Amino acid sequence: MNATLDTYSTQSRSLWLRLHIDPWLLGGLLALAGIGLLILYSAGGGNPVLVYKQAARLGLAFTVMLALAQVHPRTLYRWSPYLYAAGILLLVAVLGVGDVGKGARRWLDLGFVRFQPSEFVKIFTPMLVARFLAQQPLPPGLKTLAWAGLWIALPVLLIAKQPDLGTALLVATAGGAVVFYAGISWRLLAVLGGAVLAALPAVWMLLHDYQRDRVLMFLNPEQDPLGRGYHTIQAKIAIGSGGLRGKGWLGGTQSHLEFLPEPHTDFIFAVLAEEFGLIGCTALLGLYLFIVGRGMAMALEAQDTFSRLLCGGLALTFFVYVFVNVGMVIGLLPVVGVPLPLVSYGGTSMVTLLAGFGIMMSLHTHRKLVPS
Repeated sequence: MNATLDTYSTQSRSLWLRLHIDPWLLGGLLALAGIGLLILYSAGGGNPVLVYKQAARLGLAFTVMLALAQVHPRTLYRWSPYLYAAGILLLVAVLGVGDVGKGARRWLDLGFVRFQPSEFVKIFTPMLVARFLAQQPLPPGLKTLAWAGLWIALPVLLIAKQPDLGTALLVATAGGAVVFYAGISWRLLAVLGGAVLAALPAVWMLLHDYQRDRVLMFLNPEQDPLGRGYHTIQAKIAIGSGGLRGKGWLGGTQSHLEFLPEPHTDFIFAVLAEEFGLIGCTALLGLYLFIVGRGMAMALEAQDTFSRLLCGGLALTFFVYVFVNVGMVIGLLPVVGVPLPLVSYGGTSMVTLLAGFGIMMSLHTHRKLVPS
């Protein structure tokens, strides 16, 4: 009996490996997408059109993920510099001929498709940094870190110029996560942290007026409760009114009576908190931690430096997405327009995130074929 079960288990693992899919990661992502559709239906006021559109985008994003999982890590390694260079050229093109919307120049319109190149750079930057660090002695020294910092800073500055501070910070985090995973010493990390703190006054002077307002409203949203601090205050009211168990699905008053701004996009976590309470929030955050933990475990099982750095960096970046959105909604971070992964309504960011998980699956399931 035991021998039969062992044989069945081995065959099952072999099937997943042949398909280049990690079943644990796929199961976690599908569960998250299902919960996201459930919350989106309520946040959209029971409008099924939003759910249909989101489901179609999820289908596209999962297709991209499964397609990238079939790409061999050697191809990813070889193409990293070219993809990064293409991303930089697209960012330069955005600044020159990009479409303007809501006061920012972030999109390229090719006539048949309109897209945001900075989303691609969220993947291309950590790929290049992982390839570069994999060619250097680790842990990295100052010279190596300076070069890695240059590869990260170039797209970050171009994206900040659009301006899109939220995406610029996420790209910086994606590249920085790879550097962190390379084994940077805590002493050097403390020095870099001190340098960042020392540069904050100069960064403050470079911010646009509306970006400074966001930081000031984060520190004291009650200063303008009906204007710039409205989002944060209403989100806190919605979260607090949910209590331990929440008001029940479709029962949130703050979102359904239109007190909560943008309930189906950046502030959808407040809808979840109001309708499912602390228990629902804990369950959702637990699912996010499971996905991040699985990504970290896959990085630890990698057999080459490039795979380990890229897999770990992408997992840490996903964690930062969740941390920034939840921190923004509960008032612990300034509002920077970062969606809640696989739950907020929207397509481009979702495709980018699942593309990252497709790369992680490729790095993991091809590991038997990669020379150590």
